[in-house]
Amino acid sequence: MARMVPPSEQPDKTSSDDNAPHPTWDVELLRVLVSRKGTQVEAQWAIHPQLKQDLLPNEWQEVMDLMAKATDIVGDRFSKALSEADPMPPGNA
Repeated sequence: MARMVPPSEQPDKTSSDDNAPHPTWDVELLRVLVSRKGTQVEAQWAIHPQLKQDLLPNEWQEVMDLMAKATDIVGDRFSKALSEADPMPPGNA
């Protein structure tokens, strides 16, 4: 699932400069995972739970449709690259 990553640890500055940059959180809003089991390739996606709650129903449907297309494309390309790079050895009958 998508996740939040805290700011990296940086040395504490003793100056009280208001213009100094503040640490920021990296937020992973969307993740696409492609995995392989033998010759089968599977593509999945996840969205940050808060983002899902913030979307209207029609916006959520649009995201689902677009991500289904994206995972199909990524999965197909991964599968094609895999078949070209790692052909199955001939079997013994």
